[in-house]
Amino acid sequence: MVFKRRNKRPIWRAVAEFLWPRTGWSRAFLYVRHRLWRLPDPPHRIARGIFAGVFVTFTPFFGLHFFLAAFVAFILRGNIVASLLATFFGNPLTFLFIGASSLQTGHFLLGMRNVPAAEEIHSSLGEKFVNAGRDLKENFFAMFTEDTAHWTELKIFYDEVFFPYMVGGIIPGLICGLICYYTSLPVIQAYQNRRKGRLKAKLLALKEKAAAKADGKTKAE
Repeated sequence: MVFKRRNKRPIWRAVAEFLWPRTGWSRAFLYVRHRLWRLPDPPHRIARGIFAGVFVTFTPFFGLHFFLAAFVAFILRGNIVASLLATFFGNPLTFLFIGASSLQTGHFLLGMRNVPAAEEIHSSLGEKFVNAGRDLKENFFAMFTEDTAHWTELKIFYDEVFFPYMVGGIIPGLICGLICYYTSLPVIQAYQNRRKGRLKAKLLALKEKAAAKADGKTKAE
């Protein structure tokens, strides 16, 4: 396979590099930015793709962000590659902000009372994930045994985490997506114009060099 690694990484190293890349987050961010600016597409299409990728990171559909970003970019007629790269907005350094803002907004929009502070939501979030995962695993095995399936923890997870997250992520996702759209659009335009200017200058220099070489041959003859 073309993209298969020659040396397989241990699981612990893969997890560690996901949380903190070997080159550091600043280098990773610069690499993604460089790739976005050099995409061969009009600036407005690239900016739409960036909006799609950033917006999707505020949804609770983890593991599907690539597919959702590509779909939203396709609907908006944005650059799909840009949308995939823009999902980098959701990373271990930003997930706390994304999750807390989405949950708090969802609880507010749904009128859920007694909402704890953001850090308390995040601390209880792990327990709800674990309990829902346990219910899911036990219900799966219950299909092949005489055990009774239980949906209590899964229902709590859906009512208190997944659904508020899904509803609440729309507003902060739109806000951050629009901010990234309007800030990236002029930057990409300026970069592409500057790059076109450099390419025209190089092409003009090559033409002048070729013309001078042709004149030299003519005089020699």
